[in-house]
Amino acid sequence: MAAEEKGTAALELLLEEEFDRLYERLKREEEKARATVWGGFYRRACALFIDLSVLSLLSFVLFYFTYVGYSVGLAAHHQVLSEENLDVFLFFLLLGWFSLWAGYFVLFHGMGGQTIGKWLLGLKVVGANREPITYGRALTRCVGVLLSAFLGLGFLWVLFNREKRGWHDLLARTWVIRE
Repeated sequence: MAAEEKGTAALELLLEEEFDRLYERLKREEEKARATVWGGFYRRACALFIDLSVLSLLSFVLFYFTYVGYSVGLAAHHQVLSEENLDVFLFFLLLGWFSLWAGYFVLFHGMGGQTIGKWLLGLKVVGANREPITYGRALTRCVGVLLSAFLGLGFLWVLFNREKRGWHDLLARTWVIRE
């Protein structure tokens, strides 16, 4: 009987030790999963290249429809597109392009934190506690991109910042993380 109790106690001790090891391993894996992996410079640059490619395609479509619409409007007044009315055409084109560009980044970042390029490369724009950003913060980030684009210094800042944040991220209080 005593040998059986010793065997049961030893088995319980062995199971408890195994449970403790399993618990510690799961705890380490959970901590590792919670660790934030920042979106690096090159991955972000590739995502931006993809986004600019999408925007270029959309810009060609915008140019075509603006040209057709403006030409039809001029034809209704028995005019053609010429140097005299080219400035109005270019104004509408520039206004449409800026709206397209800003709308693309603000809408996608505000909806889910990812543009098409970021989605393809597994990146996401988040707030301080990994919460989704608002449309207002996305707009602030979009305006900050104009500041970052000055000589490219704001984008290059990602190379030197520990959290891989550009000037636009610092301004909008956002982070780009890998999912």
